[in-house]
Amino acid sequence: MTDQTYMDIEGILRQMPHRYPFLLLDRVLECEPGSHIRALKNVTINEPFFPGHFPGNPVMPGVLIIEALAQATGILAYATVERSAADEVYYLGGVDGVRFKRPVVPGDQLILHGRLERQMRGVWRFSTHAEVDGQLVAKAELMAARGRQG
Repeated sequence: MTDQTYMDIEGILRQMPHRYPFLLLDRVLECEPGSHIRALKNVTINEPFFPGHFPGNPVMPGVLIIEALAQATGILAYATVERSAADEVYYLGGVDGVRFKRPVVPGDQLILHGRLERQMRGVWRFSTHAEVDGQLVAKAELMAARGRQG
């Protein structure tokens, strides 16, 4: 994704190992390798988690907001370093300082922000946050480690 600031769903599918129902990115709006990413997730009533979370009051689970942020930082990591093998992935290794500020509900457009803070010996640290309509809904520090799938 070098020198590319936009990625549609086809590009995301080429980069990420995730598939339905666990792919939580719809588009990359901006990505500067080695620096930051801005991506989006359209939240619809058709999400598979809404019937059980919560019946009559659908709210996107916080852990899935964190997962969407992690997937966005995975795209940033792939854009920053050339993948050496098709089975190479970034595994979520840690989550610190998580704060949820307001619920995410059907109809919201979740804007995901990630900034690469540090990369050392195969471990990456990102500061992330998610917004809806310009309002902060969640933030977290994420760590990821390079590994092999399978």
